[in-house]
Amino acid sequence: MKNLRVCFTYFFLAIVLVLLTPSSVAQLSTSENRILFQVQKLLEYPQALQGWTRWTNLCFLPPSSSLKIVCSNGHLTELTIIGNKTSPSSHNPQAGSWTSLQTLSGKFSIDSFFTVMTKLSNLKVLSLVSLGLWGPLPSKINRFWSLEVLNISSNFIYGEIPPSISSMMNLRSLVLVNNLFNGSVPDLQRLTSLEELNLGGNKLGPEFPLVGKNLVTIILRNNSLRSRIPPEIEHFDKLQVFDVSSNDVFGNIPSFFMSMPSLHSLNLAANHLSGNLSVNKACSSSLTFVDISHNLLVGKLPACLGSMSSKATVLYSGNCFSTKSLNNQHPSSFCKREGALAVKPPARKPQNDSNSGAKLGVVIGIIGGAVVIAGLLVFLIVFIFRKTNGERSHHKMDKYVANKYSASASPGPNGTRHIPQAMKQAALGLPPYRIFTSEEIEDATNNFDPSNLIEEGSQGQLYKGWLRDGSVVLVNCVKIRQKGLPHSIMQQIEVLPNLRHRHMVSVLGHCIITEQEHPQTTSTVFIVFEHISNVSLRDQLADGRKREMLKWPQRMAMSIGIARGVQFLHTGVAPGIYGNNLKIENILLDDSLNAKVSRYSIPLPSKSAHNEHIATNHMGSTNNAEKEDIYQLGVILLEVITGKEIASPSEIEEMKDELENGSSEATSVLKSVIDPSLRGTYAYESMKTAIHITINCLSKVSSQRPSIEDVLWNLQYSMQVQESWTSSGNLSTKL
Repeated sequence: MKNLRVCFTYFFLAIVLVLLTPSSVAQLSTSENRILFQVQKLLEYPQALQGWTRWTNLCFLPPSSSLKIVCSNGHLTELTIIGNKTSPSSHNPQAGSWTSLQTLSGKFSIDSFFTVMTKLSNLKVLSLVSLGLWGPLPSKINRFWSLEVLNISSNFIYGEIPPSISSMMNLRSLVLVNNLFNGSVPDLQRLTSLEELNLGGNKLGPEFPLVGKNLVTIILRNNSLRSRIPPEIEHFDKLQVFDVSSNDVFGNIPSFFMSMPSLHSLNLAANHLSGNLSVNKACSSSLTFVDISHNLLVGKLPACLGSMSSKATVLYSGNCFSTKSLNNQHPSSFCKREGALAVKPPARKPQNDSNSGAKLGVVIGIIGGAVVIAGLLVFLIVFIFRKTNGERSHHKMDKYVANKYSASASPGPNGTRHIPQAMKQAALGLPPYRIFTSEEIEDATNNFDPSNLIEEGSQGQLYKGWLRDGSVVLVNCVKIRQKGLPHSIMQQIEVLPNLRHRHMVSVLGHCIITEQEHPQTTSTVFIVFEHISNVSLRDQLADGRKREMLKWPQRMAMSIGIARGVQFLHTGVAPGIYGNNLKIENILLDDSLNAKVSRYSIPLPSKSAHNEHIATNHMGSTNNAEKEDIYQLGVILLEVITGKEIASPSEIEEMKDELENGSSEATSVLKSVIDPSLRGTYAYESMKTAIHITINCLSKVSSQRPSIEDVLWNLQYSMQVQESWTSSGNLSTKL
């Protein structure tokens, strides 16, 4: 009976412990659990990560000397993995044996590794020590925006420390000891939270790094520093450890070092520091270790250092101190001679050789420059000649296409119109369409960094991104949940490669990630668009100086471009795309002021994609959406003509009535309605034609609105009249 009572007590306590265990810690999220198994594979199954199975609760693994995992709220917050591979400092760099014995295999990619690792965006502590990591540290390291402690010491990481590390604002500790880093350290002054900086055992230099004043520990020993100690160190009131031993630091030891209030460890050994130490300067009581050995110091050892031997360690051998009681000192002549060599600049070639070489270089440069300039002039002349001929032939073709459409455009057997070959070839100058990997999407958006989020709405999230070739893109992220039928998404996205046109923000590629969660299928579609770096048409018209530059011919060219983009959406793909939310702020202008339609409708299945009511009324809704696009295009044309921003439907009707009355009365009335900056730049008949089609687009009765082909035909006719008027030189009709 007693044993039964004991068993029951233990059982009860076990249940209480389980209940008291926070649920947030009890289980890691599925995605992060999967990432840890990817890390295990990428690190080639180190000893510390062996024995994991799909049933292993990684958050409850007991911490050891080689592994520590800490979870909070279902996310990984601390990961420490310590391997058994030795560091570069343990090997003879000339032998090259470490590349095969102590690094990960040739299949290892440090870029791919950190692409996976940075998905653990909630990490606060990351230590990857003695794991044989090799390669240059990727700039994407700054995706760890929550990281406070970063320790990747004793690996074989080479190249420069990426400047992006200076944007990791939460960093408190940065430890990159015993790697193969070289070059200058990036500016770390912005890292105001940084307290520990340990970059020892690399080849960094020659400049002393720029760091913040809140540092507690600075360790730069065994590098390639060749500079003076910055005087700004005096203001580092929290500094406790300063170690720049085994470098080529030269100049005097600043007098403030001995009296810094918090400093307890100072190591300046094995450098080229010279001159006298301040004899009368008092030493701080906090100092417990001072090593100034193996430098070029002369004069007397400060009395305060000599008296510290009972409570602190003071090392000073290998200098030229004149104090007789000190052992292991060089004669003063040695330090003077070596000190001069330490700061001596590199030897230069004789002046005559330098001058003759410079003169020869100038002559060769002049000859080469002349040849290059001549070649560029020839190329430019040929390019302009071909472009001019091409534009003329293209303009004639556009008129032919518009006339053909206005005369004979009719729906095809599937409810779509004929797609002319000229329209298919309209997307010249774009890279080939491609299918992106999820890794490329994450890489482009910096792991969906919130700072890259442009907007979020019914069309999903829109991010700014950078591809690996440096080109800027926009990434639209849309999540779709459906009951079964995952193949329907594949059918819907077949149109994406066709959404490429010179008057649209074109689609460059896509990526689909599908997860089966019975009974639903969740798919995330990433659509990659080209990025237009210039302003919108709205911005161009709102800026008084820029609006003055947009005369009537330029505005007509933009209007025709917009109409061509809409025409392509309606008739250039099958089935046509309608309901495109056409707004003047969604009309972007590239560097050549070519108009491009953006934020148009992407034909992806929605939550109501299989609703029978919608399917029944599809034809009617398509017709309404088409006419709504025409109305919205009319509003854009209205703003182009008047130069005024329209904020409400009542303003649309008011401006429309003014234009309608002005076009039917005297020219002076019309002149008062249109944008004053257009005066003197348009033909009356050209303006009147554009106003007429604009008014028709804004008809309250949708069935009376013109087709997109009629709009394009009238705009091109208006442009033709304008060109004839301009070439004739007849100014009598000028308003």
